[in-house]
Amino acid sequence: MNIRSLTRGDGVVIGAAVLLFIASFLDTFDCSGSECDDVPTAWDNGSLLLGFYLAGIIGAALIVLARALPQPPKVIGLDLGQLGVALTLFTAWSALGAIFDPAGSLNAEGFSPDSGTGLILGFIAALVLAAGAVCSLLVPAFKAPLIGAPRPAAPQPYGMQPQGGYGYPGAQQPYGAQPGQPQPYGAQTGAPQAGQPGQQAAPAPADASHGGAASDFSPFWFAVPVARPLYGEDGSPTPIAELAPGTWYLAVEQRGPGLVAQTQDGRRGVLQDTSGIQRG
Repeated sequence: MNIRSLTRGDGVVIGAAVLLFIASFLDTFDCSGSECDDVPTAWDNGSLLLGFYLAGIIGAALIVLARALPQPPKVIGLDLGQLGVALTLFTAWSALGAIFDPAGSLNAEGFSPDSGTGLILGFIAALVLAAGAVCSLLVPAFKAPLIGAPRPAAPQPYGMQPQGGYGYPGAQQPYGAQPGQPQPYGAQTGAPQAGQPGQQAAPAPADASHGGAASDFSPFWFAVPVARPLYGEDGSPTPIAELAPGTWYLAVEQRGPGLVAQTQDGRRGVLQDTSGIQRG
């Protein structure tokens, strides 16, 4: 699970879900008199709790899981994100009915109280929750990463070993050499660097004496601005992984307009959409 893949819309969804959970413990009715000595909360009404408050909280959790998991599972053929958005819209619809008729069947007994703090706050949270879920799919500003990618390591003096771990530019790599300093995209920086265990070495430049042309591509580290699929090198239309914002990946080869990238677990695939990537 990578929390750096969460978007601003997901942040709105999380905040609204927390507000909805708090509202479930507040008074449902706002009335005075002997009949209001013990005002119930949503936890005293099963249909209100399940169809309003918990439906929204579960929908928010599904949206966040769908974004954070590299390969989220499907439920009855639906993506977790799609199911979560549907639940948030259902929550807003249920909140609208509850705010207009807080007493429900109790109205038949002459009991017609006003909506309490729990319903009012829950109604606001449900509207924000549904708006955040929809805007995260449609509005570009809500698609931006909630947590930005870390800045690449500063260049080190020649001969000094920069600190870091796998997945970060300039970090020491086991069984291999260091990536080069940041260069303009496609610029020649030397021979390809050795990679991680399981990674195949990039093709060596051809010997000019044999009539071959030397390759001008050198491996480099990069990060994607938003989550993007990684497709198999065999041209399969099914993604084999998803690159998440905030994580550095190694580009080992250029293939047409795309890049052959390696994930942290050693899988290699083709990143077809390279627009807006941040080079380390």
